[in-house]
Amino acid sequence: MSLAEFQTRLGYTFRDEGLLRLALTHPSVAHEAGTPTPGGDEAQRRPAHNQRLEFLGDAVLQLVLTQQLYEKFPASDEGPLTKARAQMINRRTLAEQARRLELQNDLILSRGEEANLGRSRASALADGFEALIGAVFLDGGFDAAGAFVLRSFREAFGELTSIPTLENPKGELQEILQARSPEAPQYVVAGASGPDHDRDFECIVTHGGVELGRGRGKSKKAAESEAAVAALKTLRDFKSEI
Repeated sequence: MSLAEFQTRLGYTFRDEGLLRLALTHPSVAHEAGTPTPGGDEAQRRPAHNQRLEFLGDAVLQLVLTQQLYEKFPASDEGPLTKARAQMINRRTLAEQARRLELQNDLILSRGEEANLGRSRASALADGFEALIGAVFLDGGFDAAGAFVLRSFREAFGELTSIPTLENPKGELQEILQARSPEAPQYVVAGASGPDHDRDFECIVTHGGVELGRGRGKSKKAAESEAAVAALKTLRDFKSEI
């Protein structure tokens, strides 16, 4: 399997091509190999896959884009910066980045995942793209990974001259949650204050009985949107910690 063309599209040549292969190896490969034999030799253990690199790449990606937003928009507070980062980093945008690189053509999948059209699955593409960032970081350091991230996102968002806005935070949240469970997020108005002509609503969003975020707004819709933004931040922070 030659990865020369992929590295050309990537704009980065690996010193250790094994890291690139690992980044492209879907977890289904290990699952299909079965449970390792206790005390068995290395050949009996599950093959390595890209989840650890995805974990690392997610952290590098967030740091690079957070630094970029922080430096570009010194007058912006945490709220707008968090919304901008959520707009730039989500499953849809990461999958689009992967497709731009034609990453799906080089994914290493199990036979079962291949038969189930896993090569076109957004979650597999998004995870592979984050794993790729982790691999570049390990191979070339933070500067190489940062340059790759900024080059990639510049094509999607251009030179950042204004804060990207989160167009549909409720939709983004539902997409992420329903990839894990068919249950939809629930929005509940927790309270309202102020005179009738100037109400201030507080909303809570939950999933599976767990509170994910709270938001405030001058309408129920605005409060729900802010709660969704808070929930997206909660999910990103949780993913970075585990």
